[in-house]
Amino acid sequence: MTETNNLASNPQTSSRRELRELVRSQLKALLEQSDFKGAKAILVPVQPADIAEAIEGLPEAMQALAFRLLSKDEAIEVYEYLDSTIQQALLEEFKRQEVLDIVENMSPDDRARLFDELPAKIVRRLRAELSPTEWQVTALLMGYETGKAGRLMTPEYISIKQTYTVSETLERIRTLAPESEIIYYLYVTDNARRLTGIVSLRDLVISRPEQTAAEIMTTDVVSVHTDTNQEEVARIIQRYDFLAVPVVDSEQRLVGVITVDDVIDILEVETTKDIYALGGVQSEGDNYFQTNLLTVARRRVVWLFVLLVTNTVTGTIINSQKDILQQVVVLAAFIPLLTGTGGNVGAQSSTVVIRGLNTDQIRLLGPALVIWREAKAGALLGVILGTMATVWAYLLQGNLPVAIAVGSSLVAIAILASVAGSSLPFLFRSLGLDPALMSAPFITTAVDVLGVLIYFTIARVILGI
Repeated sequence: MTETNNLASNPQTSSRRELRELVRSQLKALLEQSDFKGAKAILVPVQPADIAEAIEGLPEAMQALAFRLLSKDEAIEVYEYLDSTIQQALLEEFKRQEVLDIVENMSPDDRARLFDELPAKIVRRLRAELSPTEWQVTALLMGYETGKAGRLMTPEYISIKQTYTVSETLERIRTLAPESEIIYYLYVTDNARRLTGIVSLRDLVISRPEQTAAEIMTTDVVSVHTDTNQEEVARIIQRYDFLAVPVVDSEQRLVGVITVDDVIDILEVETTKDIYALGGVQSEGDNYFQTNLLTVARRRVVWLFVLLVTNTVTGTIINSQKDILQQVVVLAAFIPLLTGTGGNVGAQSSTVVIRGLNTDQIRLLGPALVIWREAKAGALLGVILGTMATVWAYLLQGNLPVAIAVGSSLVAIAILASVAGSSLPFLFRSLGLDPALMSAPFITTAVDVLGVLIYFTIARVILGI
């Protein structure tokens, strides 16, 4: 126990990962020995996020036991860091009052996110027991569309009027800080709750006590609307280096704020979703590695079935070229080389374009310039790889016409793959679909089909068949 406490107090002596692993293993050992006093002691100096990870790594039967060792305030904070599946499991383990204490004291945005994950039956039960005020706040957030700013915001902020002096504002902060999620920014509103300015905590500290909010506030306010997409919210906070961004409704009334910690969660979710989509794996936002295997298979088989069907087209094309293959059998040896290279070039182009769309890096270039740039890159890659393939094919087979056919086909396929990989994400976005759906497996299959056609067409021309 002493070793764990020393590590927890001096994280410089070990990496954070090693610390979390040590806390988890020590916690598990102490719980197995029913040493609850020792288990509680090792959690005292540990950060809530690290405690949550340690609890997640425990056997299911120990998770509720470890959670009950925490003080009430610490338990609420740790609970917000836990995975949704473990949050639900703990709710089922706890007594009604314990559940109510946790849920009642969660921040509204975290509570709304929890209710999204819970079965409707449990949500109805909790709704009946929540205080009217807390349920009203939660219901307000849940009334907004998932993935929009209104669903992510928290109403726990501090607003002031333009006539407030610095002294009055500081006193208001002291009063409301315990109930507010952020105090670094204060939002100035008029009598109709319309956002008119922002005062930072720094502005207050360096201003004279008698100055009013109107004198020190920033009127050039960057805000988002309740229906702004969560990815756009993340981009705005990243672009302006904000700790939080205010959320207004259609009448410019201040209704909430979104903090940078929520944006980090957004970026993680969106990046995970895009990576899964690029790999042809359907994702519904839950933890993939904790999902039932039948569900995993169902999600992955969709794309694989599409690829299976489309690959039969490639087989049909090859089968239709029996006459040329019977005369020049060696042509068949280079089909995997051409289709594999084309698929990889197309996947590279689609990946960089999709990432550019997500980060808004190619906004100023426009689709035409991006596609033209990728076409030139494909041509350059094709010439380099085609030259190497021509030499390699000639050394392997000693047949110059076949070698030239392979090299020429590789140039054409590389250009085709680059154009397809860069243009199809733009097409998907124009249709209102997620560009990430234009995944590498789809590009690879499309290039396979067209690549085989190009190869045999060029081979017939060069060989005169």
